[in-house]
Amino acid sequence: MKLFHAFLALAVAAMLAGTQARAADLSIVSGDTGNGIKVLREILDRYEKQSGNKVTIVVMPPSTTDQFGQYRLWLAAGNSDIDVYQTDVIWAPQLASQLVDLTAATKDVVGAHFPSIIQSQTVNGKLVALPIFTDAPALYYRKDLLDKYGAKVPATWKELADTAKLVMDKERAAGNKDIWGFVFQGNAYEGLTCDALEWVVSNGGGQIIEPDGTISINNPQAAAALDMAKGWVGTISPPGVLAYQEEESRGVWQTGNAVFMRNWPYAYALGNGEGSPIKGKFDVAPLPAGTGEGARPTATLGGWNLAVSKYSKNPDAAIELVKFIASPEMQKYRTLKTSNLPTIQALYDDADIAREQPIIPRWKQVFLNAVPRPSAAVRIRYNEASSQFWNAVHKTMSGEGSAADNLADLEVALTKLKGSAW
Repeated sequence: MKLFHAFLALAVAAMLAGTQARAADLSIVSGDTGNGIKVLREILDRYEKQSGNKVTIVVMPPSTTDQFGQYRLWLAAGNSDIDVYQTDVIWAPQLASQLVDLTAATKDVVGAHFPSIIQSQTVNGKLVALPIFTDAPALYYRKDLLDKYGAKVPATWKELADTAKLVMDKERAAGNKDIWGFVFQGNAYEGLTCDALEWVVSNGGGQIIEPDGTISINNPQAAAALDMAKGWVGTISPPGVLAYQEEESRGVWQTGNAVFMRNWPYAYALGNGEGSPIKGKFDVAPLPAGTGEGARPTATLGGWNLAVSKYSKNPDAAIELVKFIASPEMQKYRTLKTSNLPTIQALYDDADIAREQPIIPRWKQVFLNAVPRPSAAVRIRYNEASSQFWNAVHKTMSGEGSAADNLADLEVALTKLKGSAW
């Protein structure tokens, strides 16, 4: 009997040791806006309970430019402390060589996602990141204020400027001294590339660098678009907008101090949250069109994905974590909590989402106007090309040279960066 108990104790110890060996300590690095990190933690709590693994969030600044710079440093150093990276849609070509190929591990789930998004994360035939939500910005507008002054939702940027000034002036005359007409992302970072790409494309000025690699930014329509935006600063937009990222814009908007805002879907749920001064007072519409030949409404395609580092000590567990976060159940949870756009096609017809976040099915109209940044054409040089673009735009809006001169200089710099080929 003593031998039996000893054997049983040994078997239990072996089983526990095996369980402990299977449990993994994982880390995921993420920067986010609004309540994104909080919701990610809630999703990870569910994963930990289900899997027995532990996951630590390494929190990054919300600036995608800062995130990308740190990611490159960690990956170049072969850092094994990070298992999973939350990646922007534009980063796949630049980071692919240091990420795990997910093609085989995700073949059972990729069919549920929008094919174009899966394709955007596929480099040389290898899927290097699995999408968790997509993004396309919209024009947020105070419907109560437009109704108050008999104004319509603007269809062009000129209409936006005129309406913003009309409402702002009348509100200030009525005592609302802090209100501005329009807030957006004017800081010198990737967010300004997104905003300015919309101004340029919507004004018929091309896509900075075309899909075939041609540098197209130096043209009159693009210069006119930047001159237009420069004219907003200090008139309908606060001078401080040149330092705004997403959260600074939302801060002004959500306190009730802006008539219009350009921002991503996450701001919708927060604006309608409990205690929000603008709850029930706003709506969204596609961003306006310009006035040049070929002008059309345009939204920059965004979106976030999960990638597994080649240097992870627990790649199999990391892949399972990625699949859990990207699953229909967790995408639905995230959408209900944050109003982020799912990448699972079926969720756009989900009754719970339609009831709790009615804007999601309607966001398809915005999504149809989305254009990608030129990361596919520029590939590993995208970050340098984008930084040169946003700096030229920021200089123009800050009064450092004309749009025409700055875009001419930008064309020279991009041509030098391109060399014989991208």
